[in-house]
Amino acid sequence: MSETTTGAAETTAPTLDELRAEALAWGRRPRRRGLWYVTEHMVRAMRAYGWTIIVGALGQPILYLLGLALGLAAIIEAPVEDAGQTVPYLVFVAPALLMTAAISVATEEFTYPVMSGFKWRRYFFGFSASPLSAGQIAGGVAMGAAARMIVTVTLYFAFIALFFAVLQPGDLVPQTAWLAIPIGLLAGLSFGAPLMAYAASIVDDKGQFALVQRFIFMPMFLFSGTFYPIAISPAPLQWVAWISPLWHASELGRAVTYGKEMSAAMAGVHIGYLVVLSVAGLLLARVLFERRLAR
Repeated sequence: MSETTTGAAETTAPTLDELRAEALAWGRRPRRRGLWYVTEHMVRAMRAYGWTIIVGALGQPILYLLGLALGLAAIIEAPVEDAGQTVPYLVFVAPALLMTAAISVATEEFTYPVMSGFKWRRYFFGFSASPLSAGQIAGGVAMGAAARMIVTVTLYFAFIALFFAVLQPGDLVPQTAWLAIPIGLLAGLSFGAPLMAYAASIVDDKGQFALVQRFIFMPMFLFSGTFYPIAISPAPLQWVAWISPLWHASELGRAVTYGKEMSAAMAGVHIGYLVVLSVAGLLLARVLFERRLAR
């Protein structure tokens, strides 16, 4: 009886190869879901400045839209004529402000948090020591930032829809207006992904991000047709808009929110430009993450 029991136990006991295969299977599991693990970490880390995110996401649209509606729009009584179409000034500006909000989030999430992961807190190296690839780490950083962008642009869109309803009570918000949310997300990624790649290449902080804010973001904000059509800008400044992701996103936002006339070919150019910047930036960031984490 005891011999039979012992024999059964011996036949059911896992072999060393089976144990090794099981351990490898558990080790591969984080690699399959690694992108989402990094995303979860980045989102949870935002709780440290969660109130800043909430106040910014709520306060920025209120202040900007009220300031323009009660201030600048009151001074500029004439409506804006853009591409042969006349609209109230606030209606013209609001979609561009939504896109600016997404890009503003990108300037925060793709700069110091990225450098912190490599230099100050060095948690990217901890991720890399586990079964996570550099591509998953870079992708998780981008996904975490995208989560914050979605919250920001959704709240911004809600305020825009409210203001449009007040300004034009007889007109409903177009059914395509909600597309401003994914367009805003694409705008943020088109600016943020190349910025993330740049941040991954920086070894020491010598004020590079402040220079980006002052000499790239601010000129883009001021000269990308945010407050007026670029057709009335001096010719030397119009190129700023042409290469700016903010202008391409704003034009798309105006097309879906108040129906600015736009050909399918031009819409394709705007979308294609934003997609190319996003994909190229993410691919470059992945390469730089791999180099940095291999040291």
